[in-house]
Amino acid sequence: MNNTIYYDAQLTDDERRKLIFEGQLVAYSPREHSLALVGHARKLIEEAFAPLDPETAQYHMPVEQYAEVLGKLKPHFIHHPESKKHLKGLLAEMGADPEKTYFDVPKMRSSTSDNYLTTGIAYAWHPHRDTWYSAPPCQINWWIPIYDFRSDNAMAFHPKYWNRAVKNDSRSHNYYEWNKQHRGGHVSQFLKADPRPLSKPIETIEIDPQIRIIVPAGGIILFSAAQLHSSVPNTSGKTRFSIDFRVVNVDDAAARRGAPHVDEECTGTTMRDYLRGTDLSQIPAEIVALYDDGAQEDGELQYKPKDVSTPSL
Repeated sequence: MNNTIYYDAQLTDDERRKLIFEGQLVAYSPREHSLALVGHARKLIEEAFAPLDPETAQYHMPVEQYAEVLGKLKPHFIHHPESKKHLKGLLAEMGADPEKTYFDVPKMRSSTSDNYLTTGIAYAWHPHRDTWYSAPPCQINWWIPIYDFRSDNAMAFHPKYWNRAVKNDSRSHNYYEWNKQHRGGHVSQFLKADPRPLSKPIETIEIDPQIRIIVPAGGIILFSAAQLHSSVPNTSGKTRFSIDFRVVNVDDAAARRGAPHVDEECTGTTMRDYLRGTDLSQIPAEIVALYDDGAQEDGELQYKPKDVSTPSL
């Protein structure tokens, strides 16, 4: 298959989703609402790290203190009403029908430089597909940098593995059991190693060829949940901060449209996590039922944080 990056292409949301389900990548220059979302995130970040520069604060703080700051900052961003407000505005600005578009809460991510902190609250992601974590094939990931970044501080896509099976251990991942056992735990305590069962390849992955897309702060990268991607080892000397969230179109979900199933063996589904762009209601139960696989057992079908100080992956 050919690999194309569509940059600022004049596409309808239907056309865009179809291309993404075929393995293509889509990127946009900053938009009004993406810049508003980034501005909101920057304010929270800079308040949390004051008086230090957030991009270089790692050089002036013990790693324990740094993880503690992130452990409060990231949930604060997730649950702040301004975060959802700007996200909803962005989806509408980008042509997504708010009546049919459902999103999960926006998450703030960080990637520190030179292996300062790569576990827990600042996990450095190995090559993976989100579909190994019970995401549906119709899920589209939106990724936005909060500050400008470089190739040595980026995210990599591995197009060789689109529609090509990778041996992986996702069979052990049950989303409902994950919610019960691992969501809401204080991941900021994982400073040296991360004991959580995070689905990964069990064969050697050829990292190259790889694609790294560089957009300015507030730019937007969209890709399929089935796209194999990873964190580039950060050697830039700066911490990268970014925002990501996931989107599902309810018509795609109802029709079972999306990226091809290739190698996912996980159980459970994230379909209960998405909120409609108008009234924040959940995807109708009869559609969610299409994705249930009888793996509920006694786990939590949906993660519900107990308070805003609780970190989330």
